[in-house]
Amino acid sequence: MKSIIRKYSHERTTVVEGGLTRHRSIFNGLKVFVKGNTFCVPLQKPEIIVIHDAVRPFVEEDILFKVVMAAKDHGAAGAIRPLVSTVIASTTEGCLDHSLDRAKYRASEMPQAFLFDKLHQAYLHCSDYDLDYGTECLHLALKYSKINAKLIEGPPDLWKVTYKWDLFAADCLIKDSITQEVCIITDIKEDAIQVGFLLKEKMKNHVKNKLPGFEEISLLVDTLENTGALVLYPVVLVLVGKDISFFSL
Repeated sequence: MKSIIRKYSHERTTVVEGGLTRHRSIFNGLKVFVKGNTFCVPLQKPEIIVIHDAVRPFVEEDILFKVVMAAKDHGAAGAIRPLVSTVIASTTEGCLDHSLDRAKYRASEMPQAFLFDKLHQAYLHCSDYDLDYGTECLHLALKYSKINAKLIEGPPDLWKVTYKWDLFAADCLIKDSITQEVCIITDIKEDAIQVGFLLKEKMKNHVKNKLPGFEEISLLVDTLENTGALVLYPVVLVLVGKDISFFSL
């Protein structure tokens, strides 16, 4: 992890050693903002802290904004989704005991946001049993800080990449998101709407470049690579010429 951070110059990232359980790992993360911690020089304590799972890579800015703003008002907030399957309880003999009314329950998802002091207080006072066997941060905030979290309906892409087949689904989502977006940079004299229409029609075919245009693209690619702009997302460059005949090359 540290080698990746150094490679891509993520200067605002601090790596903290995790614990043996989910809650102990989160508690370690909270401690870096408190004086006297054994991990590093204390970081500036935030008003709001966001908890998220790395295995949920498709989180969008909108849901992050919603849970943060709700946490400011309510002390804690978390994303939820409707249950897809009915939840049942079984007996010790492996037989059906009872089932839950799916309409009354929701699946707890990530991200979740909290007032830092309230979440830190909850972890300071929670039991070893909670730290070792619990998994829900919102429950700790309710139990130890008396905070009823605001529940925010989240988008369907908050699912966890857990099994091997999830990797194939994630790969398809990434490719789909890349093909849906294009940034058009034109000269001030170009009609952007007309350019967009022509791109939609002509990009169905192979595109050839004039030599000067190719050299310009190469220079731009070199610039992007040197500034690290290609770290997170692939970048597609579309060269738009003033001469309409450019699109018939």
